[in-house]
Amino acid sequence: MFDKTQSLLLRWAAFFLFIQSTILTLSPAVRERTWDVDYRFSHWAGYLAWVVLITLAHRATVKHLPERDPYLLPAAALLSGWGLLTVWRLDEEFGIRQTIWLGVSIIIFIIALYTQQKIFLLFRRYRYLLLGSGLLITALTLFFGTNPMGIGPRLWLGCCGVYFQPSEPLKLLLVVYLAAYFADRINLRLSSLTLLIPTLVVTGIALMLLIVQRDLGTASIFICIFTAAIYLYTGKRRVLLSAAIILAAALSIGYFFIDIIQIRVQGWLNPWVDPAGQSYQIVQSLLAVANGGLIGRGLGLGSPLLVPVAISDFIFAAIAEETGLVGTIGLIALIWLILARGLIVSLHAQDRFRRYLAAFTVAYLGIQSLLIIGGNLRLLPLTGVTLPFVSYGGSSLLTAYIALFLLLTVSNVEDSEPSTLTDPKPYTLLAGLLALGFLSVAMTSAWWAIVRAPDLLTRTDNARRSIADRYVPRGELLDRSNQPINVTEGQSGTYQRVYVYPDLAPITGYTHPIYGQAGLEATLDDYLRGLQGNPASLIWWDHLLYGTPPSGLDVRLSLSLALQSKADQLLGGHAGAVILMNAETGEILAMSSHPTYDPNKLDEEGEALSQNESAPLINRATQGLYPIGTAMLPLIHAKFGEDQPTDSDLGAYYNELGFFRPPSINLPVAFDTANSPIEKLKTSPLQACLAAALISHNGIMPAPRIATAVNTLEQGWVVLSAEGTPKEVIQTGAANEAASSFIVQGKSYWSHIGQSSLDDSIITWLLAGTLPDWKGTPLALVVTLEENNTFLADYIGDTLLNAALNQ
Repeated sequence: MFDKTQSLLLRWAAFFLFIQSTILTLSPAVRERTWDVDYRFSHWAGYLAWVVLITLAHRATVKHLPERDPYLLPAAALLSGWGLLTVWRLDEEFGIRQTIWLGVSIIIFIIALYTQQKIFLLFRRYRYLLLGSGLLITALTLFFGTNPMGIGPRLWLGCCGVYFQPSEPLKLLLVVYLAAYFADRINLRLSSLTLLIPTLVVTGIALMLLIVQRDLGTASIFICIFTAAIYLYTGKRRVLLSAAIILAAALSIGYFFIDIIQIRVQGWLNPWVDPAGQSYQIVQSLLAVANGGLIGRGLGLGSPLLVPVAISDFIFAAIAEETGLVGTIGLIALIWLILARGLIVSLHAQDRFRRYLAAFTVAYLGIQSLLIIGGNLRLLPLTGVTLPFVSYGGSSLLTAYIALFLLLTVSNVEDSEPSTLTDPKPYTLLAGLLALGFLSVAMTSAWWAIVRAPDLLTRTDNARRSIADRYVPRGELLDRSNQPINVTEGQSGTYQRVYVYPDLAPITGYTHPIYGQAGLEATLDDYLRGLQGNPASLIWWDHLLYGTPPSGLDVRLSLSLALQSKADQLLGGHAGAVILMNAETGEILAMSSHPTYDPNKLDEEGEALSQNESAPLINRATQGLYPIGTAMLPLIHAKFGEDQPTDSDLGAYYNELGFFRPPSINLPVAFDTANSPIEKLKTSPLQACLAAALISHNGIMPAPRIATAVNTLEQGWVVLSAEGTPKEVIQTGAANEAASSFIVQGKSYWSHIGQSSLDDSIITWLLAGTLPDWKGTPLALVVTLEENNTFLADYIGDTLLNAALNQ
C-alpha cells in the first residue's frame, strides 16, 4: 500500500515537471509569438537527472523503509524538482550546479538509508562531538570564509567553484543534539540547571559565532529551534512568550548597533522610501509577486531576474511571478504537507529520541520556510536564508535531504508501539502556530498579487511593463486626420516607441523603461496597451497564453497637426502655453507648452530634463497655474456688465467657471483652491480657454476633449465620450454682448490682452474667440506668456486664429 501510494504520487510529480519542462522549451516561441526562435532545451538535462535520481531514491526507500510515510518523499521530490527547473530557467550555469548537488544529496540520502541504524546510534552517542565539529567547521569561515558572489558575508568554505556553507548542516546538528539531550532526561523542570546550562552554553556559542559571521538568518533559526525544543520538552507556554520577548529585544538592540539589521528593518517597515537603494530587493520582490497576479505570467515569460539573487533568497518571488497565486499556494501546500506529515510521524515515533528528532526537524524546516517566504512578501524582515528543497545551494539542498532522511526513517515504525506521550498539547500548538504562519504568508501573497497589484504595476521602477512593451506593439497616437504622432516601430522583441512629432511631448508624454510614463501615454495607457477596448476574452486568453496583453489600440486625438505645428512655430523659444479649442464641442485643436523636449532622447537627456529649472517636462497648458490679473475682463463683463462685482460675487462666479476644481480631461491637470484670495487666484490656460469658450458659444462652457476615438478590433473606430458635461454659465445675450464689446478693429474675432505679476515677473494673457455671427466652427483661444510681451501674444493669437478660420 505504501509503495503504491508513493509510486503514484511520484509519477504525478514527474508528469507535473514534464509539463513544466515542455512549457519552458516552448516559452521563447510564445514570447516572440513565432515558431522561428531558439528553443530552450538545456533544462531537460536537469529533468532527466531528477527522474533518474528520484527513481533510485524511491527504490531505496521501498527496500529499506517498507513502512515509511508515503507522502514525504513525493512532496520533497516535487519541491526539489520545481526548484531545480526554476534555477535552470533563471541561470543555466547554476542549473548545472544544482543538478550536481541534487545528485550528491540523493546519493548521500541513499547511503544513509543503508546505514540508518548506525547513523541513529552515532547521532545519539556522539551528539557533543558532532555539534562541536559543526561549530569548529563553521568557525573556520571567520578565517578562511569566502562568498561565491564576491560580495557580502563570507559564510562559505571552498574554492575552484565548489563551495560549502557550514551553517546549513549546523542547524540539523543542533536538532540532533537537542533531540538526543532531551531524550536522555525525564521530568526536568524548566528552571533546572541540568536542563538549561548545557543547552544554553552550546546554543549560545553557536549564536555568538553566527552573529560574528553576520549570518543573522541562521541565528534567528537557532533561537526558534531552541525555543521549540524547550517548549515541546516542558510544555510551558511561557517559553514561547519569553522567546518572543528575547527576539524582539535582540531585534531592537541590533537595530541600533548592527548596520545590516538596521537596513533590513528599515526596508521592512517602509521599503518605498529607498526603492532603488537599500530596499531594492524587497520592492522588486513585491513587484514580481504583483506581476504574477492570480495565474502568473507563464513559465519562461516573466522577468524574475529583475529581483537580485532570484535563484536563492528570492526564488519564491521568481516562482510567484511566473505561476501566480495559484503556484505559490501550491508551493506552500507542499511545504505544509511535509510539516504536517512530519508532526504525525513524531507523534507515532517508537521512542523519545526519534519523536524529538522528527518534531525538531519539522520546526527547523517550517521556521526557515516561513522566514524566507515572509521576507519575500514583506511579512517579516529579510533574513537571507534559503527555501528548503527549492532554493539554489548545495549545502541547503543536502541538509534538506538529510532532514528528509530523518523524517522517513522515524516514520518507518513497522509494528512497534509508539512511545508514550503524556501531553500532546505542545505538538498540537506547534502545528497550529506553523499552520497560522503558512496561512499568513498565503494571505499576504494574495494581498500583493491581487489587491495591491494594480497600484504596484504602475510604478515607474517596475521595468516589467517596459519589457512586455518590447514584445507587444503599443497602440499609436494619431491626430484628427489620422496622421501619426507617437508610433511603435520594430518587431517582436525589439519594439520601441518613436515620437514622430516631438514638440508635443509635454502633452502626449512618453513611455520609458526608466522614467515611466507621462502625459497622454500615461492617461490612455490601458487603450494603448490593449487592456481596454479589446474583448475581455481576448485579454484573458493572451494573458493566459502569452503572459502579456493583446496588441494595443490606436487612439485618435482632436489635435490638428497643421494647427499644432503653427502654434509651436509661433510660440518658439518663449515660455508659455497656447490652446486653440472648438468652443462648441470642447475638442482641443492645438495645445502647445514651451519649453518642450524630445522624448526620443530621454536615454541621453532624461536626468538633465528632470533637473532643468525651466521645467520642460511640465505641460504648462494644463498644469501651469498663473495669476489671472486683468485677463478675465471679458468674462466679468459678460456676467456683471458695467457693475463692479464684490470679491464674494467674483468667487461664486469663478466657481461656476470651474476655476476651483480640476478640468475633466485625459491629461494631468492642476487647479487653485477656493482658499486663495480672489486677487491672488491662479488658473491654468486650459481653465481660461474653457471659460473663454462660453463667450463664443452662447454662454455655454463645453467639456474639454482631446482623446476622441479608439480603433477597436470588433467595431472599428469607436467615439470616446467627453469626461465632463457642457454647462450654461451665462445667458446667450450676455455672451454675445461681451464678444461684441471686445472686437478689435479690423478683426473678425473678439480678443483681450491682460497681464498679471508672478514672483517679480510679468505674465501676459490673451483670450480670444470667434464672434456670435460666425457661421463656421466656433473657436476659443488662450495664449499665456511668461514675459511682458503683449505684441507677441497678439501676433500669436491673430496668426493662429486666422489660420484656423481659413482652413
